[in-house]
Amino acid sequence: MNKTGYIYHPLYLEHDTGEHPENFGRLVAIEKYLKNSDIDAQLQRHDPRPATLDEIGLNHAAGYAESVQRQCEGGASSLDPDTAVCARSYEAALLSTGAGLKAVDLVVDGVCDNVFCAVRPPGHHAEHDRSMGFCVFNNVAIAADYAIEKKGLDRVFIFDWDVHHGNGTQNSFYARSNVYYSSAHQYPFYPGTGASEETGTGDGLGTTLNFALRPFSGDEDYLSLVKDKLIPEMIRFKPDLIILSAGFDAHADDPLAQMNVSTECYGAMTKMIVTAANEICDGRLISMLEGGYDPNALASSVHAHLKNLLS
Repeated sequence: MNKTGYIYHPLYLEHDTGEHPENFGRLVAIEKYLKNSDIDAQLQRHDPRPATLDEIGLNHAAGYAESVQRQCEGGASSLDPDTAVCARSYEAALLSTGAGLKAVDLVVDGVCDNVFCAVRPPGHHAEHDRSMGFCVFNNVAIAADYAIEKKGLDRVFIFDWDVHHGNGTQNSFYARSNVYYSSAHQYPFYPGTGASEETGTGDGLGTTLNFALRPFSGDEDYLSLVKDKLIPEMIRFKPDLIILSAGFDAHADDPLAQMNVSTECYGAMTKMIVTAANEICDGRLISMLEGGYDPNALASSVHAHLKNLLS
């Protein structure tokens, strides 16, 4: 059995977005489901730490974090038309990013084999100098840069299975060869990026792989692309660490998309990726929550994900 870490903090619930799909009830549902599950006692629970401004600056423009802080200090507002914040949102966002950094430490230092971070706000839409699509700081992109810049890893592979393309993460590494970004997402759909022709530029040509899936794609489509296309690319790239942008909003019950992925499929994809990680990078794998907006579907899918991380 793997040593699987689980990172969560109650401050994430204080990122109050009001009547919004990305709300604190998502994490409440996950926590309740896990507490009543067969695997809760097997998880190694860890607290996150807040990311520092220098760590945020690994991926974001100078002054961006301070501008977020000032806006949050003013109380309930919006960073963009989709991204609501409140007085505690800046602190929650620092802890959300910090969870990814703690996860990198745990797997690189051998404390855990893999780690799941149950965080909010999510991150993969956040661009270099602006928030977007419910996201404040790009948690996964910062974790990848931290792994390379601070932990001495050479290559990181990011797979994003959120139903929306991770434009912010792709743009962070589009011209770089040491971070491979791949995304499976509904297309065309928000945010409008992620065409299959987007494969990188300059030194990064060939290290971006987009699976632009039609609406109503389901388990067979996802399992086939992971087995036959994604994992061969992971093997070819030989990363030192794999990071998942684990959004569960391609689930058939999710209200914000039109895909037909089952809870069981998330478990099966996880199992394949864990097996690949064991072969490629000594099992080093971290997973960070992105989307997922039906509480029951989200909670059951996270459980299936964790069960296979543990296996």
